[in-house]
Amino acid sequence: MQKLIIKGKKKLLGSINISGSKNATLPILASALLSNKDITLKNIPLVQDVYTMINLLKFIGLNIQISKKKNTLKISSNKKLKTIAPYKLLKTMRAGVLVLGPLLAKYKKAKVSLPGGCAIGARPVNLHLFALEKLGAKIKIKNGYIHATAKNGLKGAIIKFPSISVGATENAILAAVSAQGKTIISNCAIEPEIQDMIVFLKKIGCNINFISKRKILIIGTKEFKSTSHEVIFDRIELGTYLIAAALVGEKIIFLKIKPKVVETEIKLLKKMGVKIKISKNKIIVFKSSKISSINIKTEPYPGFPTDLQAQIMVLMLKASGTSKITENIFENRFMHVPELRRMGAKIVTNKNVALVTGPTNLSGAEVMATDLRASVSLVLAALNADNRTIINRVYHLDRGYENLEKKLKKCKANINRT
Repeated sequence: MQKLIIKGKKKLLGSINISGSKNATLPILASALLSNKDITLKNIPLVQDVYTMINLLKFIGLNIQISKKKNTLKISSNKKLKTIAPYKLLKTMRAGVLVLGPLLAKYKKAKVSLPGGCAIGARPVNLHLFALEKLGAKIKIKNGYIHATAKNGLKGAIIKFPSISVGATENAILAAVSAQGKTIISNCAIEPEIQDMIVFLKKIGCNINFISKRKILIIGTKEFKSTSHEVIFDRIELGTYLIAAALVGEKIIFLKIKPKVVETEIKLLKKMGVKIKISKNKIIVFKSSKISSINIKTEPYPGFPTDLQAQIMVLMLKASGTSKITENIFENRFMHVPELRRMGAKIVTNKNVALVTGPTNLSGAEVMATDLRASVSLVLAALNADNRTIINRVYHLDRGYENLEKKLKKCKANINRT
């Protein structure tokens, strides 16, 4: 099994190109099931979750060609697709459940395995099923599979989510865009990745518009067009490297980004004392020696993202005083804490609250990654720790970070994979 070996306290200097968004690519790939026309996707991050989704779509029947040099996918479909998504292709990735909506809308039936992914909480699919039932689907869960049927096709409906869910919003949209008639979805998630999916859906011919901040109007269609689309940058990858720069950066320049998308994160980092300069498509982080403690809570966009909670905790260890994190999205997302404690971190957790005391001088240790974002928090801790850190189970990292070692090495980090 592969591991990362990192020698800490090396000052980072240079520039980092941010990859395309994994969390935008996955629902857009699922959207490709709706159309039988040619689609080109650009700026695709070549990470394991994307490969898993590609394998799932190939199994279902899409033709997909990858250009690794250009980070581009060409997708076409010239035959009837399978309506099953098996466990073996969904067990490592939650986003696979997004094929449920488009398959059901197109073929009036689908059998999709209950999803896997990171072990950061229950993350049930009940809101996905709630939305599809509103659209007229009949659903049973049997032997670990979702069996969904709509004998007369899906019909437009009014869907009001009881709580905000990114995945359920995506699945509801993907089903409704080719359902018969009008659908209104309210209390929906508005993450930039969902907005990028909507841009793509409009390009292939869907009639979909926001009518207020968290309300979407969709008129169903069965006619789709060929298109080309460039996926937005990965704001979670950017946030991760912004925190790395705040921890051990001398001067790091970030390219291929739109600062407005990460406004919340930038405000928070500035409040902590991180020296940041922003221009149109560029962010520069300078050496930030004095970091202040802060209280934050994770929330749906535009709030602070749960996917950056583990990383910001590492920066809190550099801050003077006690910081507080309230995790409001997932109930089991502090699994990185015991590993950080092995490196000398002073962190106390109680249910969904973590108290982080700093400044702490971390020391290298052998640690184990438990999920995607937890694994990258250990990389950040290792960059700021004395001596050598060995991180086991780095396959979690490969699910969501493209060329992590390469990008950090380019900025003079001492990081190697064995």
